[in-house]
Amino acid sequence: MKPLTALCLTALVAATLTACNQPSGNHDADVKALHDTETQWNQDYASRDVDKIMSHYADDAVLMVPGTPVSVGKAVIREGVKSMAADPRMALKFTASKVEVAKSGDVAWTQGSYTLTVTDPETKQVINDHGSYVTTYSKQPDGSWKAVADIVASEVPRPMPSASTTLPEK
Repeated sequence: MKPLTALCLTALVAATLTACNQPSGNHDADVKALHDTETQWNQDYASRDVDKIMSHYADDAVLMVPGTPVSVGKAVIREGVKSMAADPRMALKFTASKVEVAKSGDVAWTQGSYTLTVTDPETKQVINDHGSYVTTYSKQPDGSWKAVADIVASEVPRPMPSASTTLPEK
């Protein structure tokens, strides 16, 4: 009886290890869900609905945007989103060119490009920005995907200081 028990136990361990190294059975469905999530997120930005926009972030999410300090947590991110959504010229569109889902099926990331139009709060001039982004998602217990890290990289060069800007003396 001992050889049969050892054989069964060995088979169980091998099956468990093999299952851990295989992609989740929902890979294609997860990729589609992430595309759908980002499509809805774009629509939520277009409607300027702060609550809907924020529903895409996990409570402990991190947002990194050029020229601003890192925003950690939904409450801090909400403040930035609120001011953006209040700008009548604000228009944000982003499209993933790559979607990857971890073999475990509980973590994923998207990579793509974005365009953004906003009004500079100081100069009141329209800013047209574009660049790339990477968003890391975590699958929630209800099966939805929430952004845990959202990182933006602008391709627009920063403006040069004006001639009236005084430089420090050497």
